[in-house]
Amino acid sequence: MSAEAAGAPALTLVSHALCPYVQRVAIVLHEKGLAFERRTIDLAHKPDWFLAISPLGKTPVLQVRGQSLFESAVICEYLDEVAMPMLHPQDPLQRARHRAWMEFGSTVLNTIGAFYAAPDEATLQARAQDLRSRFAQVEEALGPRSAPGPYFAGADFGMVDVVFGPVFRYFDVIDTLPGVDDLGLWQGLPRVLHWRAALAARASVQQAVRADYAEGLRVFLRARNSALSRRMEAVAV
Repeated sequence: MSAEAAGAPALTLVSHALCPYVQRVAIVLHEKGLAFERRTIDLAHKPDWFLAISPLGKTPVLQVRGQSLFESAVICEYLDEVAMPMLHPQDPLQRARHRAWMEFGSTVLNTIGAFYAAPDEATLQARAQDLRSRFAQVEEALGPRSAPGPYFAGADFGMVDVVFGPVFRYFDVIDTLPGVDDLGLWQGLPRVLHWRAALAARASVQQAVRADYAEGLRVFLRARNSALSRRMEAVAV
């Protein structure tokens, strides 16, 4: 850890319990061993103090030295500059490539949102195919690789792993829902599944959410009035 980071006052991560972008920052903080407090808000009822520090009205916000940083990518870049271990590659070309795949991970999150919000079964099937196509692209990017290891870059855990830990976490719940196996999201994607398992086992990824995350996500999904929530309601009955 740098002297700058070591001498910094306590950090506060302003969070929403389910936000995958908050999880990114929490994972980086855990990876770097930085102590922080968590302040959780309800985004449906944003307090005035939060709107004063988050110009876009979104989480996460990291409060440090009396200043507030917003946007997860910016926060993660800041933390990588001030504290070890580095989570970006040293090589500029590889670092740029990893940043591109981080952006790809954000696109996958948007696709997940369209999937769980699909209003009917036909749209749900179509969005599932969109997801499957995205994961097939990730499968291609993962291999074959010269560097052995369970993570995106091989043996070294990095920022692309930070981004995809929260992506895969959705499916720890979604995969248990009725009929999801029939959608074929993971068929023929052994490298993706191996990566997913490695990230799920990583302590920083596990610690990025509260113990009640899975139940909170189930409640959130049931409330969507979507094809997926109707499947959940049918099983509950």
